[in-house]
Amino acid sequence: MDLSGHFVAFAQLGAGWVLWLLIGLSVVSIGVMIDRALWFRRRDTDTEKFTRELKGAFERDEIERIETKYKDDPAISVQVAMAGLAERDHGPEAVAEAMHGERARWRTAADRNLIILGTLGNNVPFVGLFGTVLGVINAFEHLREKTAMAEDVTLDLIAEALAATAFGLMVAIPAVVAFNYFSRKLRVLLGGADQAAHTVLSLVHGRDASKLQPRVGTTSGEPA
Repeated sequence: MDLSGHFVAFAQLGAGWVLWLLIGLSVVSIGVMIDRALWFRRRDTDTEKFTRELKGAFERDEIERIETKYKDDPAISVQVAMAGLAERDHGPEAVAEAMHGERARWRTAADRNLIILGTLGNNVPFVGLFGTVLGVINAFEHLREKTAMAEDVTLDLIAEALAATAFGLMVAIPAVVAFNYFSRKLRVLLGGADQAAHTVLSLVHGRDASKLQPRVGTTSGEPA
């Protein structure tokens, strides 16, 4: 038997197993969507309100109070800012590096499992199409049988084959939509983290500059 004969024999399995595979992939896709939706919901916050509170804490010298209040906050922008505040006594460069590292850590955590949605969205339609091809081949093989039921069986097999493509699209489209939504959400959250990081850096720079500024009534040649 040549290669085409082996493939025809394989096609006799029909599209049924492909449909079960697509059902399994749909369960995986829905599970990832739920996991990422819950994860992103907990990592969001009102960054504008947080940065205003942060500025007020620096003005009133209440940084420790802010650290205590937000140390367990799961929001990405808050945790990036907290990482910078923890290094404020080591200078602006240490603050910037700490926040950069914290941002990268959260980005890695946010990206987890998103590749599954992207992969399913791009490839599941081809899985469904593959099932359709197998089903059509199987249908025409049954059409060769010279029986009264051959035509009815063939039509049923063709319907099953086309269902594989339809089901593949039903799995892929929500996966693509979810992948785009979560990717956009990640960019927004990281944008908020950048805003908080720049606020912390500006406040640390301002604090250090105020420490270096000479007091009123002193000159460069006179002691304070």
